[in-house]
Amino acid sequence: MAYEVEPPKYVRLARTIQRRIEDGTYPPGTRVPSENQLVQAFGMSRPTVVRALELLKRDGWLESRQGYGTIVRDRPEVVEQKDRRGREALERDESQASGRLVEVAEVVVPARVASALGLPKKAKVLMRRFLVEEEGEAVELVSSYFPAGLVEDTELASADVLAGSVREHLEARKKIRFDHVTERVSARLPETDEAGLLGLPDGVPVLSVLVIACDASGQALQVSDVLLPADRQELEDTYRLS
Repeated sequence: MAYEVEPPKYVRLARTIQRRIEDGTYPPGTRVPSENQLVQAFGMSRPTVVRALELLKRDGWLESRQGYGTIVRDRPEVVEQKDRRGREALERDESQASGRLVEVAEVVVPARVASALGLPKKAKVLMRRFLVEEEGEAVELVSSYFPAGLVEDTELASADVLAGSVREHLEARKKIRFDHVTERVSARLPETDEAGLLGLPDGVPVLSVLVIACDASGQALQVSDVLLPADRQELEDTYRLS
């Protein structure tokens, strides 16, 4: 049996404020209510309000202006990037991709993923792990995490590869729509099982691209941790100095 886990209060408050930005209650360029006003309006503590506002600032909905307060920035623009790991993770057809499905299991949500999904620590989620290979060499390990409520009435928990992409499958089965993706890039040492699948010797780090796929309201539907062996990557970008 799957159980729904209610998101933390600050996440629910952030979503409410976001919806008010989208429906015009808080127009772009105007100030949102003060912390005191939000505390009184929603009956939540000041730390909860502060955390909700910080979340909205991080995701580009709000900004602080010295001497003026917290300002609505409108809906964040989705930037097209050359290295679109997020789109690839969502749209990869497991039945056609070069690689193999190595694990499907219910797991305790990793802390970095719990925060993105708005879930409490130790909540259970479904993980699908796919190893991407090129000419017999492991080049990418994609661990995708789904909240329990999204798994029901889908084939995500099946150990068989999906015919089509996860995005297509979820949009067809759950009548939802993916709207935008946020990517967070960091470096870390891999877990023992991750290093084994990627064929990495001890001490070799990985680049982690945390892909957070959301609907138009900002609700995270899926989080994928894309691991790339750091010793096999070369990232390049060009920009103007003026």
